[in-house]
Amino acid sequence: MTAETLAVETVTYDAGMSYRNVITLQTIASFFHFRVYLMKRSMLALSLAAALGLVNVQAAVAAAIPGDVADARPAVDGGGHNTPPRKTRTLSAVDVSAALDQSRNALSPDTGSSQYVIDQKAIAQLPLGASTPLNQVLLQAPGVVQDSYGGLHVRGDHANLQYRINGVIIPESIAGFGQTLDARTIANVKLLDGALPAQYGLRTAAVVDITTKSGHQLGNGGSVGVTGGSYGTFNPNASVWGSNDRWSWFVTGNYMQNNIGIENPTPSRTPIHDHTNQVKGFGDISYLLNQNTRLSLMFGAANSRFQIPNNPHQVPEFGYLNTTSFNSADLNEQQRETTRFGVLSLQGKLAGTDYQVSLGQRYSSLGFFPDKAGDLVFNGLASTISRSNRASTLQADFATPLGDNHTLRYGLYGSFERAASGNNAFVFPADANGNQTSTTPINIIDNNQFTAKTWSAYVQDEWSIGEKWTVNYGLRGDRYQLFRTESQLSPRLGVVYQATDTTTVHAGYSRYFTPPATEAISSRDIAKFAGTTNALPVTGNNTPLAERLDYFDVGISQNIGNAWTLGLDGYYRKIHRLQDEGQFGAALVYSNFNYAQGRVRGAEFTADYTQGPLSAYFNLAYSRAMGKRVITGQYNFSPQDLAYIANHYIHLDHDQKLTSSGGISYALDSATKVGADYIFGSGLRKAGLVPNGLSLPYYFQLNFNVAHEFNIAGFGKLHTQLALINALDRTYELRDGTGIGVGAPQYGPRRGLYLSLQKDF
Repeated sequence: MTAETLAVETVTYDAGMSYRNVITLQTIASFFHFRVYLMKRSMLALSLAAALGLVNVQAAVAAAIPGDVADARPAVDGGGHNTPPRKTRTLSAVDVSAALDQSRNALSPDTGSSQYVIDQKAIAQLPLGASTPLNQVLLQAPGVVQDSYGGLHVRGDHANLQYRINGVIIPESIAGFGQTLDARTIANVKLLDGALPAQYGLRTAAVVDITTKSGHQLGNGGSVGVTGGSYGTFNPNASVWGSNDRWSWFVTGNYMQNNIGIENPTPSRTPIHDHTNQVKGFGDISYLLNQNTRLSLMFGAANSRFQIPNNPHQVPEFGYLNTTSFNSADLNEQQRETTRFGVLSLQGKLAGTDYQVSLGQRYSSLGFFPDKAGDLVFNGLASTISRSNRASTLQADFATPLGDNHTLRYGLYGSFERAASGNNAFVFPADANGNQTSTTPINIIDNNQFTAKTWSAYVQDEWSIGEKWTVNYGLRGDRYQLFRTESQLSPRLGVVYQATDTTTVHAGYSRYFTPPATEAISSRDIAKFAGTTNALPVTGNNTPLAERLDYFDVGISQNIGNAWTLGLDGYYRKIHRLQDEGQFGAALVYSNFNYAQGRVRGAEFTADYTQGPLSAYFNLAYSRAMGKRVITGQYNFSPQDLAYIANHYIHLDHDQKLTSSGGISYALDSATKVGADYIFGSGLRKAGLVPNGLSLPYYFQLNFNVAHEFNIAGFGKLHTQLALINALDRTYELRDGTGIGVGAPQYGPRRGLYLSLQKDF
C-alpha cells in the first residue's frame, strides 16, 4: 500500500490563488435562508426540473455547433484570408469521462475533516483480496471497531454511517448497507470522519465515499473467478466492463455460500445450524450526452438467507402444551434479508458550475422466522418479525468557482421513506409476576406503518488565503418529520494550514443533526402484551428523537522523506439526545433508543511506509463513549438499569478503549507477493456490577496471504491468492450475550484457509 492510497490525508490548495471575490458570512446566511424556503417537496421538484432544463438548453447549444469543441486555437495575429481557420479537437470518450470524474470529485470537499483512502491496489493486498467483505476492508482504517453481524463502529458511534457511491447518497438498509456492496466494484473508497463540511449531514459518524470502477477507464473486458475453502465456502464471481463511443458500463455479480454465515455463539470450530446463501449484484451504465454532460444509471441488489446458529445445552424455562424439554442444538430459526437500489444521475458542467442531480430509490426488507416450539420453550415468545423500508431520494449538488480564491458549494437533499414493521407473536398468559399460567400459547399481532420525510440544504465556501491557509465555512439546515417534526441549522468551520511542504495541520468544528435511523424504528403497542410472558417491564417514551451534537476535531499529517507518512488526530463530541441501538430479541435486527446526554472523546495515530517492493501501515485508536439517562425506548430496559443510568454515565455497549490494525506487503518479484495483516481490540462492553460495567478480554487476529500470477501458455495470466485467516487460531469473543441491547454471544472466526482464482479477459 502506498502512502498516497492508505494514509491520513488533508486537502491542499493551489498556492498560486489570488485574493478576490470574498464571500461574507452574511451572504452565505442570506443564501441559506433562501434554500431553506425551497425545502418543500414541490420546490425540490421545481429545482430538479430547472436543472434538467438548463442542461437541455446547453445540449441544444452544443448540438448547433459543428463538432464537440474542446480546444479552439485562436487566430494568428494579423490573419486574413491566408490565416488558417480556427481548428477544433474532439476529445475521446475516455478523456471526457475522466474530466467528468474529476468534476464529480470537485463536488466533495473534505477540508478540515479526516480522510483515509483505500484504493483497489490496497484491497488486492488484503488476504482475501477482492473477495474481502466491505466491512472487513473498512476495518483497516483507524478508529473502526468490529462488532457482530458485520457491524462497524467509527469513533464511538453505533453504526450511523453514510454510504455514497460516485457522490450519491444511498440510504442504509435494515441489516447494514455495507454488506450489500461488494469490494469488486471499488476503484477507491474514502472514509471521511471528524468535523465534516456542510455538504455532509444526517449520518455523520463517518462517510464511506466509494468511487466505482468504470468501463471507460478499464477498457473492454471482464473477469471470472472463485474463492473457496474452509467452512464450505464457495464464492464464484463474474464481472464485465467496457465502453463503446459514448457508452460505458461496469457490471459485477457474485454468489456466496458457507457454513458460518453469522458469528458462532460458542467457541467451537464448527457452528451448529449456520449455513448462508447470498447473491449480490451491481451495475453502472453511463452515456455521454456531450463533452460536458453524462447520464448514469446505477443499480444494485443483494439477497441473503441465514440460518440462526444454535447454542447447545440451554435450559428450557417454559412449558409448551405437552413439551417441557427441547434440545437447543436442534432449533431451526431463519432470517432473510433483501436490499435493492437504483439511481439515475445527470452530471456535468454549466457556465463554470459543476453539478450532479440524482433521483434514487432503495428498498430493504428483513424477515425472521422462529422455531415456534423451541422459542416458546426457551423464551416464552415465538415471533415472526418482518420489517421493510422504501426510501425515495432526490439529491442535487453544485460547485461554482468564484474568482481564484473561492469555490461556492451548495445543494439540496430530500428523502421520503415508507416503513413497515410486523410482529406475529405467540406468547403464554402470565400473572402479575410474569409467571406462566398456561401452556397453551396465544397469538398477538402487532403491525405498524409510518412515513418519514427528510429535507436538507447546505451552502459553503472554500476560501484559499495566501499560500498556506484554506478555510471552509458554511451552514446546513435539516428537517426530519416522523412522529414529530425536528429541525436544526448547523454551522460548520474547517481550517487547513500547510505549515511546511511536509506538514499539514487541520482543525474543525461541526454542529450535527442526526435523525433516528428509520429502518431501525419499531413502534410497539406495549399494552397488547400486558399479562403475557412478553410483558414489557416498564413503559416510557416510544418516540425516537434526533441526536444533536457539537464536534471538535484537530489533527496533523507529517511526511518524512518519500517513504513515511504519519498522522495524529484528536476529537471530542458533546451530545444531546445521544442515539444508540440494541438487539432486543431473537431476530438479528436492531431497535433504537436515546440517552439524554453523551460524551465521546478519542485520538488516532496512523503510520504508512512505502519503499520499493515493501509497503506497510499501522493504526492505533483510543476512544471513550459514555451515555447518561435513557429517555426513549425505556421498555427495553430493566427498572434497575434505568434507575442507575438515570444518575450515572455508563459506557456505551459498543465502546472499545483501544483499537488497532496494520499490515505489510512485500513483492518478491513482479509475479509474487506475500503479506500479512492484523486487527486488535481491547474488547467491547459486557455487564458488570453496573450496566456495561466491564469489558471483554482483548482480541488479536493475524492473517497471512501469498499471491502469484501464473502465465500459462494458451491461457494467459491466472491470478491466485492463498489466505490463512486467524493463523494463530485464537478464540475470542466479540460479545458474551450480556450488556445493554446485546443478544446472544458471538465469537470471532476460527482458523480458515481460502484459495482464490481469478482470470481477466
